Amino acid sequence: MKYAIVEISGRQFWIETGKYYDFNRIPTELGKQITLNRVLLLNNEGEVLVGKPYLNSVTIKGKILEHLRGKKTIVYKMRPKKKTRKKQGHRQELTRVLIEDIIIN
Repeated sequence: MKYAIVEISGRQFWIETGKYYDFNRIPTELGKQITLNRVLLLNNEGEVLVGKPYLNSVTIKGKILEHLRGKKTIVYKMRPKKKTRKKQGHRQELTRVLIEDIIIN
């Protein structure tokens, strides 16, 4: 089993080939290839490589499947005893990326 831990858009993800992941919006076209090069850790069938802070010899190829919006979250602010209430919704802009290959140079 080959997997990698990657930093993208300020968060860290456990990445495996053949699966898709939802990242924060990446401003590129649909179907375009992207490369993820901020690899923090790689496990290649039991052989573990840890970067300091990144592994320069590992790149991850991905393909953008779609742009979508996340589930709605409700933001509700209320000041007690003041009759002040504010209800607001938020939907995060996301990009779904299919991980095609993990390349070790």
